Amino acid sequence: MAEQQQECAVGLDQNQFCCSVCLDLLKEPVTIPCGHNYCKGCIKGCWDQEEKGEHSCPQCRETFNPRPVLRRNNVLAEVVEKLKKTNPQQAAPPAAVACAGPADVACDFCCGTKPKKATMSCLTCLASYCPAHLKPHHSVPVLKRHQLVSATVPLQEKMCTKHNKLMEVYCQTDKQCVCYLCIIDEHKSHRTVSAAAERAVEQEQLIVSQKKVQEKFKERENDLNKLVQAMKDFKSCCQTAAGTSDKIFDELISSMKKKRTLARQLMKAQEKTAIGQAEEMQLQLEEQIAMLKTRDTELEQLSHVDDHIHFIKSFQSLSTSCLDLPPAPVVRPQRSFKNLTDCLSKMRDDVESLLNDARPRISATVSTLDVVPPPVPKTRDEFLRYCCPLTLDQKSVSGHLSISQEHRRVTNTYRSTYNSYYGQYQSFTNINQVLCSEGLSERCYWEVTFSGRTWSVAVSHKDLGGSQFGNNNRSWRLDCSTNGYSFQHNSASRTVPGPQSSTIGVYLDYKSGTLSFYSISDTMTLLHKECTAFTEPLHPGLMLTDVSRSGEGGYAELVKLW
Repeated sequence: MAEQQQECAVGLDQNQFCCSVCLDLLKEPVTIPCGHNYCKGCIKGCWDQEEKGEHSCPQCRETFNPRPVLRRNNVLAEVVEKLKKTNPQQAAPPAAVACAGPADVACDFCCGTKPKKATMSCLTCLASYCPAHLKPHHSVPVLKRHQLVSATVPLQEKMCTKHNKLMEVYCQTDKQCVCYLCIIDEHKSHRTVSAAAERAVEQEQLIVSQKKVQEKFKERENDLNKLVQAMKDFKSCCQTAAGTSDKIFDELISSMKKKRTLARQLMKAQEKTAIGQAEEMQLQLEEQIAMLKTRDTELEQLSHVDDHIHFIKSFQSLSTSCLDLPPAPVVRPQRSFKNLTDCLSKMRDDVESLLNDARPRISATVSTLDVVPPPVPKTRDEFLRYCCPLTLDQKSVSGHLSISQEHRRVTNTYRSTYNSYYGQYQSFTNINQVLCSEGLSERCYWEVTFSGRTWSVAVSHKDLGGSQFGNNNRSWRLDCSTNGYSFQHNSASRTVPGPQSSTIGVYLDYKSGTLSFYSISDTMTLLHKECTAFTEPLHPGLMLTDVSRSGEGGYAELVKLW
């Protein structure tokens, strides 16, 4: 009975008989001078790796010099053997603990080349422990009072590099963690609080930041769902459009095939009718030729008759009947279908011209379709990313204007007569405006500065037929004067409010169909935004409205941003 109680008691203290190095039941147990027990092979291996003359306990770190002699603890060995016999299951080794990886904190008490991964660090002991070596901190009353934290980073990173003390103070002046000795030296006059107090303050900020992150997360998640749905819709739309396009072209091809078949049938029918008429005439001619040939033979025979009376009677009947024939058909040589083929060739050219005219509009419309359009610029620096080099076209300038400054400035010169160059090339003879050489069909930003009382900045299709900017549906114009701004398109004008400035910025997003005008000073102010569908490349343009002797010297200039 006493033996059973003893075995039960032994079973309750089984954790005390495990080696803290190998975490298994003691094998050939030995007791070192500090009182801790180890497997003889385990402690011998630990001390073999230490430097000569310095030998310590892996648990309490007590040092011994000289190296203690290891003797077998017979009593402890008998208890371990009884434990193995009484409860064989307890003899099995505990669950393996993972070895510390490159990014893990290693246990400071594990010996060998592969220490275990530490799970907790003691800020009192200044050491990190794996689960096995942490057990004393949960069982020894003195160690229970130590401060334990998760072993997320090596303790060395929490130590002051100057004083080798734990950093437990936060300097709000320098915004860094320091130790208690630091606040006596270089941080003496700084505003400092404990790390715990700073943590409490930042914890509240963390909660606020976390809420913002969660809100942003939900917002982005919603954006993602919208994007995924937009992609599905776009793919479906593309498939539908492709099917419709194929159907339209199939119908067009089918219609052309039918027209080809009808034209062929018409030619065949005409061929049959004309050939039938010609064959009928051919038979008639062959019959007449045969008859005339027979009559010729009869006349030849009559010419040799000696009887005068018979000759006279026969000749009168033969000479009259052979000449009463219908007139011969009028044959038109080289009759062909050239007029028809010429007509068909013209039809082909007209269809190709129609398709070529429609292609740019189709291409421009397709290119505007995006699942996710690029973000709209908000600051001037973002607008400047889309600047592109522009030059005024000398061939399009009015006779009262001249171009200078690397073909970027147009100036009022007020010529009473036009020189030969302008008379030969200019597009706007009686309109004081000029186009740029470059046609734009992407995103582009440019700025125009001016000197004068009244001027205009515009965008236009290249071919205006001599019309003034804004007076048709192919150009858009912003008028600038000392009295304010106005916008004009297709001969319709409206007043535009905004701050006065000598520099105007123009932003064109061709694909999305937007044209924006900005007043440029210290800030950018949107004056007017026009939304439409562009079908041809757009050319920037400038116009000096006040072109007279009194306005001589006024100019408008493309700012060199590139």
